[in-house]
Amino acid sequence: MLCLFYRGRNILNWALINDEKSFGITVHYIDEGIDTGDIILQRHYPISDNDDYNTLLEVAHTQCGVILHDALKMILSGKFKPIKQSSIDKYGFYCSQRRNGDEMIKWNQSSREIFNFIRAITHPGPLARAVLNGKEMKIKQAIYHPNAPSYKCINGAVVGLSQNGFWVKCSDKALEIVKFEYDGKIKIGDRFELYN
Repeated sequence: MLCLFYRGRNILNWALINDEKSFGITVHYIDEGIDTGDIILQRHYPISDNDDYNTLLEVAHTQCGVILHDALKMILSGKFKPIKQSSIDKYGFYCSQRRNGDEMIKWNQSSREIFNFIRAITHPGPLARAVLNGKEMKIKQAIYHPNAPSYKCINGAVVGLSQNGFWVKCSDKALEIVKFEYDGKIKIGDRFELYN
């Protein structure tokens, strides 16, 4: 999927949630729509599993100025042809604004989906949240283990402890939670509350 079509707000969060492998910065003309004007210049930047909202913001903050400067030079030279967005894709899409409660983890999703969700709203975002033993936990970082075994169990159950944190069963396999804030003890067999 081309990153061009993340229009509107919070696109870095949504690119991570949707497991994109790159994101784009686009300089375009302003027209009557929202992010629908003709493209002057666009560049893509890779997203790895080591990236999160904060690292993508750092790239965006640095590269937005660079690409804007390059686009202005192109405009002044008069030697470029704007690209109509509709010539690439006639639809594009907008992701909705997040609201209170959207930060709650849904343990019935796959480990990859939850991993992406956690890294998409980490600092300086609102942080992913979950409720364990009646207390809210703020989850800052998880590690996705692609070779962990898939098996059936209770989603949201704490199925193991690790040196840095603990493992939680998701719909397919367990996800390792390694950075979090929680005022309580965590033990194997505990179960996070499930949200739909």
